[in-house]
Amino acid sequence: MDIHMEEMEDFKRRDLAGPREESRREEVPLPGGEAGPAGASRTESGAGPATSGSLPILDSPESLDALDRRLVQVRPSARQLRHQQMEFYGFIHFTVNTFTDREWGDGTESPEIFHPSRLDARQWVAVAKDAGMRGLILTCKHHDGFCLWPSRYTRHSVAASPYRDGRGDVVREVSEACKEAGLAFGVYLSPWDRNHPSYGSGKEYDDYFVNQLTELLEGYGDIFAVWFDGACGEGKNGRKQVYDWKRYYDTVRHLQPMACISVCGPDVRWCGNEAGRTRPSEWSVVPARAADTEKIAENSQQADETSFRQREITASDLDLGSRQVLWDEQDLIWYPAEVNTSIRPGWFYHAWEDEKVKSLEELVHVYEHSVGGNATFLLNIAPDREGLVGPADVARLHELGEYLRQTYRVNLVEQAALTCDTCLEGYGIENVRRDTYDACFRTADGVRESRITLTWKEPVRASRLVLKENLLLGQRVERFAVDAWVDGDFRQIAEGTVIGYRKNVDLGKVETDRLRIRILDARIAPTLAFLGVYGEWRS
Repeated sequence: MDIHMEEMEDFKRRDLAGPREESRREEVPLPGGEAGPAGASRTESGAGPATSGSLPILDSPESLDALDRRLVQVRPSARQLRHQQMEFYGFIHFTVNTFTDREWGDGTESPEIFHPSRLDARQWVAVAKDAGMRGLILTCKHHDGFCLWPSRYTRHSVAASPYRDGRGDVVREVSEACKEAGLAFGVYLSPWDRNHPSYGSGKEYDDYFVNQLTELLEGYGDIFAVWFDGACGEGKNGRKQVYDWKRYYDTVRHLQPMACISVCGPDVRWCGNEAGRTRPSEWSVVPARAADTEKIAENSQQADETSFRQREITASDLDLGSRQVLWDEQDLIWYPAEVNTSIRPGWFYHAWEDEKVKSLEELVHVYEHSVGGNATFLLNIAPDREGLVGPADVARLHELGEYLRQTYRVNLVEQAALTCDTCLEGYGIENVRRDTYDACFRTADGVRESRITLTWKEPVRASRLVLKENLLLGQRVERFAVDAWVDGDFRQIAEGTVIGYRKNVDLGKVETDRLRIRILDARIAPTLAFLGVYGEWRS
């Protein structure tokens, strides 16, 4: 599904015109609206303080209705929609660390050690595309400060290395390879620079950092993501830098307005760990304080520790967007999650990890629970010292791509008859056959439940259900269940909570000629933009 501005404007006009069968009771702001430097739609109106011992949302239907109307007014920006539709994309970690066998460099590495003899950016891109990725983010500069492009502002770069006799530019090679293959290109630039002498000086270092950021944003075509982390250690002078995040964000907005600023940024939220773990209910509407950059930086990795890369999501972080959490929040934003992990234990290449490439089962699990759990999936690939993705990684990524191609190849909904028990005029159930936002299924305001039935002439063997909400109308579905017609009656075979951009539901390889989706609760009224049913994958 590709979202275009004209499609957003058309749906916006139709939605604001209101339902034809009843007067409109919900005031909806324009989808994709900007609000301050964050660029995410937000609302600043809210309920008053809580009364002791009770939640107002449970007191009366009127209170619930008022809360839900406020929550569904929070919508994604155009850049956030485009980013979420990327679904699955890759990270490339490759720098002097690859040659020192370290995860974090200290900035003292000589550029002379950077000498990949067979670097092939087209191979990196081909491997990523074969895996089903739609973009690549390159670590243009890691904490060691070594730049993979010939920056005008430092000698600590490929220009001082033997790579291509000092005339190399890895950023250009990767960006051009992505463009040739039809993949989006993004950049990672570490604010922490352990090499540059001005680090920790304040504005002087910020000027240096913004100059390098500007080089990347102006010199390498369209950028879909700018990835910042919050690592902040001491420089050579023993001082830490207080990052001028607003200035960094303003630079990105000015030079690449459609690029999402991720993790330590206002557009895409870090899932909270680097092990690929996900939440059972991933809401995109969260308190504005979730984008508190200082808190993100504080919780980011501060030292090279294996335990950090493998940590789980804590129980206190499991619920970020339920009604119970949001009812008294004064400021809300659209802030979708990204799940990131590496195909190996580390982020950079280490020969001793050649036998530790994640299994297909592990990668499938992360994919189904990230892309299929209202988040995006960022998977790291680590080229070796020659500058190639190793054979074990290539083979595993091909297996993942084959799984995705075979599993989601044929949508059985194309052969099914669709019915529903209720819908708003103009928003019928037939609209879910096309994966687009220009039409959708929706009930009338206040009708929070619905039943959708799929019927086939002959039994089918279904293993996956894909549900997508229309995010131009916010995130709405709270709970749903799935039933299959078995032995003359409907039997529940799955249940879930949020849907959001996409929900992949495991149906357990059921054989049936009827499926029923029961939306059990939604904010104001449920929407569905797409419905897919897929058969099992046979190797």
